[in-house]
Amino acid sequence: MKCNAYLHHRKSIRLKGRDYSCPGAYFVTICTYDCGSMFGEIHGGAMRLNDYGVIVRDEWLKTADIRAEIEMDEYVIMPNHIHGIVWIVNPVGAYGHTPLPDVSNKFVSPSKTVGAMVRGFKSSVTKQINVKRDTPAAPVWQRNYYERIIRDEAMLRHIRGYIATVLICQI
Repeated sequence: MKCNAYLHHRKSIRLKGRDYSCPGAYFVTICTYDCGSMFGEIHGGAMRLNDYGVIVRDEWLKTADIRAEIEMDEYVIMPNHIHGIVWIVNPVGAYGHTPLPDVSNKFVSPSKTVGAMVRGFKSSVTKQINVKRDTPAAPVWQRNYYERIIRDEAMLRHIRGYIATVLICQI
């Protein structure tokens, strides 16, 4: 069966000409496959993570340890998605040079982009959840992700405020 380019064309949501390895802040949203609620439930205005939600949280927090070019900011895990602010930074060594990559970690990606970070995060979470539920190769995430470049302090404050109050809005 031939692939129909018209039906299967993926339109990029990325900003044309933008280098997504450039230092800056990005607001990222990653949704579950078929928008299934799999990370926990909201009770009394608080998100209660289940075992899968704990995997998501732990991997999200571990991201900055794995990738020297990433700093994590505010985030929130919802039953069927995660919102987070990701900073791409230029790590600089003691002599003003970018440090050599840590080759002791075989999972370090050569790509230093938002997309590479999201890809690694999604992959690790998927593998762990599928081991836990004994469903090899089952999808956990929706294809792709959403991101928005945070252009100034006002936008950063607004998005941080949104993340801080998103659970209140879900009640």
